[in-house]
Amino acid sequence: MTTPHIAAQPGAFAELCLFPGDPLRAKHIADTHLSDAVLISDTRNMLAFTGSYRGVPVSVMGSGMGMPSCMLYAQELFQHYGVQQLIRVGSCGSVAPHLTLGDIVVAQGACTDSAMNRHTFGDYDFAPIADYSLLSRFVNQCEANHQRIAVGNVFSTDSFYHPDKKLNQKAEAMGALALDMEAAALYAAAAVHKRQALAVMTVSDELQTGLGLSALERQTAFNDMTEMVLESTVIY
Repeated sequence: MTTPHIAAQPGAFAELCLFPGDPLRAKHIADTHLSDAVLISDTRNMLAFTGSYRGVPVSVMGSGMGMPSCMLYAQELFQHYGVQQLIRVGSCGSVAPHLTLGDIVVAQGACTDSAMNRHTFGDYDFAPIADYSLLSRFVNQCEANHQRIAVGNVFSTDSFYHPDKKLNQKAEAMGALALDMEAAALYAAAAVHKRQALAVMTVSDELQTGLGLSALERQTAFNDMTEMVLESTVIY
């Protein structure tokens, strides 16, 4: 059966699903990286596709922006469509001074200013973390490709235009690598449903310097990251 937000039929999703924020990036991933990809849902223009990579079924679906949208789609994919591995392939703004444009950040854990996880876990603090198996395989793949990578905490915020103008400095002081808007919710949804999740992100903006990737540079960087996600997940 379909859900309120996904029109796919039962069995339409593969167990492995990539999860970019932008639905048009989901289409780009399907067109660029998957074989024989077909559109399986376009409700509210949140595009979803299933194809294959090296003969292994793979799906890709947009998550939308922010934790509420990410949590909504993650829950429906886990609960109703049998997705076992959900991997965010997105962008982030770096706060760690050693990170530069195009570097890849792997969210080992995700701090947050959102109240969503407190609501989910009975007003207790919950430490949202990645699945270690997915994380270690991806890190190994990056190292084999000599790809610059950073593994550690990120800060998932509800606000793109945050009212705390010192948030970047506070996050850096606590050792966070970058800011994003989805990882903490994705990891919480995976914990609730006992599934595997990982968030990997290309640095598209340096929040301390104001530098950012161009549209063409973003596309190239995201393609490389996506290819390594697929190689690390499908081949192992």
